[in-house]
Amino acid sequence: MVPLALQQQLVEIRRHLHQYPELSLQEYETTSYIQEKLQQYGITLRDTSLATGVFADIIGQSGPIIAVRADIDALPITEATQLPYASKIAGKMHACGHDFHTAALLGAAQLLQQKRLEMQGTVRLIFQPAEELGGGAAQVIADGQLRDVKAIIGLHNKPDLAVGTVGIKAGALMAAVDAFKITITGKGSHAAIPQAGTDVIVTAAQLITQLQTIVSRNVSPLQSAVVSVTAIHGGATWNVLPEQVTLEGTIRTFDEHVRQKVKARFYQLTESLTTMHHQQSAIIWQECPPALHNHASLAQKSMQVATQQNLTVIEPEPTMGGEDFAQYLRHIPGIFTFFGTGGTEEWHHPKFTIDETALAPAAYYLYESALQILINLKKGDL
Repeated sequence: MVPLALQQQLVEIRRHLHQYPELSLQEYETTSYIQEKLQQYGITLRDTSLATGVFADIIGQSGPIIAVRADIDALPITEATQLPYASKIAGKMHACGHDFHTAALLGAAQLLQQKRLEMQGTVRLIFQPAEELGGGAAQVIADGQLRDVKAIIGLHNKPDLAVGTVGIKAGALMAAVDAFKITITGKGSHAAIPQAGTDVIVTAAQLITQLQTIVSRNVSPLQSAVVSVTAIHGGATWNVLPEQVTLEGTIRTFDEHVRQKVKARFYQLTESLTTMHHQQSAIIWQECPPALHNHASLAQKSMQVATQQNLTVIEPEPTMGGEDFAQYLRHIPGIFTFFGTGGTEEWHHPKFTIDETALAPAAYYLYESALQILINLKKGDL
């Protein structure tokens, strides 16, 4: 039975955070708020060189160190929920539920602090900045916050799962993310005299079509990849062929070999097609988080914890969405769980909401998972 007092407290925390969202690397007030809460709980803050983000240790008995992570940043979205606790900051919104994650981890922190004398090790709390930019986890790692940590736990709200349902899956859960920008430069001309120039609009149209063959003819049907062109910019009027067009988009993959193969083919197609049309291409490639692969043993332990909490455990379908929690998993084993919040809209929607009755169960899930993983690490079972 979830204590009513904890549930009410977490609702209050979440609603405060929801009303004052801050974008990636601008989470100054959020950082101060979290620090204040942890100090109220008597938890030791860790030193950091980062301007935003909070790190703390709950020190138990001699034993391993594990980490539990929540992300704290919001999005540049204008909220349209009409809730009484809607964002008070114009053009900014917690439209991905990071306020939920933060509140849940603060709840777990209280529970762990109360249990610290019995804990079989130390739990490091990571309130991570800049998940939405995709670089926050790398900054946390560079700051030394993962030093000596043996395993890490995280979760993400899932609006299409009912409250009381968790999605736990060993192996690939979320995709690697790459972003691209192509600039095609040719020779502009009058639209009525196309032979006097090199038409970059035609080249861009052909390239968009050709890029789709990367997946259909270069990736095995038994594997997954997505190539999406999401923005086109070129031309300013109806009777002029422009000299330049830009295309932007994203590529998603689960397997690192497929990721590199898709990238190589992307460059080949772009360069060969623009050369054929006597044009030049410049590609800006941004490598974002890798694919998120859950550790099999930790996934099994998390399923046991969830079952003991009377949560319904399902194996979720992998998603092409990206998550920079994957950066931590390049260094240490970990488990990332989807936690049902019964919303009506998906992530990043201006009417995104969560069912707040999921807050306390999420806090207990993080708390119990941390305790169990510490026990198993100390026994050498993981």
